[in-house]
Amino acid sequence: MTEDRDCERDDRLITIGQSPRDRREVLRKVVWIGVWLLFLSSPVHDLAAGDHGAAGRVGGWTGLAVFVAAYLALVFRNWGRPFRRRTVVGLIVFLGALAALLCLTLGPAWLGLFCYVSVACGATLPVRAAYAAIPATAAVMVLTGLRTDVAEARNLVLLVLLIGFAMVGVSQLVRTTVELREARATVAQLAANEERLRLARDLHDLLGHSLSLITLKSELAGRMLPGRPDKAAQQVADIEQVSRQALVDVREAVTGYRRPRLAAELAGARVALTAAGVEARLPAEPDLGDVPEESESALAWALREAVTNVVRHSGARHCAVELVRRETLDGPVLELSVEDDGQGGAGGLPGNGLTGLSERLQKAGGMLEAGRLKRGFRLVARAPRAAAARVPQGGGGDVGSPA
Repeated sequence: MTEDRDCERDDRLITIGQSPRDRREVLRKVVWIGVWLLFLSSPVHDLAAGDHGAAGRVGGWTGLAVFVAAYLALVFRNWGRPFRRRTVVGLIVFLGALAALLCLTLGPAWLGLFCYVSVACGATLPVRAAYAAIPATAAVMVLTGLRTDVAEARNLVLLVLLIGFAMVGVSQLVRTTVELREARATVAQLAANEERLRLARDLHDLLGHSLSLITLKSELAGRMLPGRPDKAAQQVADIEQVSRQALVDVREAVTGYRRPRLAAELAGARVALTAAGVEARLPAEPDLGDVPEESESALAWALREAVTNVVRHSGARHCAVELVRRETLDGPVLELSVEDDGQGGAGGLPGNGLTGLSERLQKAGGMLEAGRLKRGFRLVARAPRAAAARVPQGGGGDVGSPA
């Protein structure tokens, strides 16, 4: 359920570093990038003030429109399918030259255009190239300011540098996000391929010999059937025994595939709680070398159900999961506790519920305790560990140690 909710959320949001998938996402990205054009208020105000002649106003509006179009084309395209490197460099040089020309002809109010040139450098160029282009942009602005307004140019130097380098960081974040997404897809594909290979090997090992033996004995029975029915019947009995054993092996293998693992459930719990906005505190991957598979499976089911309850019903903001080894009067146990600060649950866990979990743990030789707290809900599941060296009995109480 959590994974479905995450997928729906991903479908609604624009993924970083990917091109828009529909018109709505195009509009959102245009708004996200275009909102920064509000800083063009100084050139717009300069043109609207009427301090320039008709030719100056026409040239100013035309130059501003061309500058904005080139800037948006360069930055917006870079978020999806970027231009070629030569095209990017050419557009940046064009933006810088146009900004300088407008400043020299229309006045210092246009020096702010160099901020957009710096942003374009940080958003579209490789890191090393951006580290050189952003200071170069600031230097061109200062040189332009020497002919228009030195004080205004000095005031904008720090802004041009900071906004450019900040955009370099954003671009690096986008690139890293894309690489991580591709790496995650590759890892998932490799894991799926490995699981298919493992399943193929296991099926071959389980059924290859049995099916070959069944085929051989079936042929023998067919040849013996006309003249030696007693020996043919023996071969049929052997076929039945082999097939029954093969069925048992397959069932055990399927049970092993379906059996949940505690380490995997801890990782899944972290993802589910984080996706639900619950601050999670979980233990590191435990060493379960002395824990029987049946005990581990029962605890894994308990963790899965408890976390599902926290995510779906509790409305909790914090959840703590602890895994502790204890020595009790009944022997060594592994204790799992899940505690949240929510509304105390809905009276039981979904799915199998408290009764189902209790029965599962009892079958493994463990026990379940669950109840509401003053603020929240706490579930404690205990399952036996393999027999260890006896601990001297030195008084009452359990001795706990982190798993």
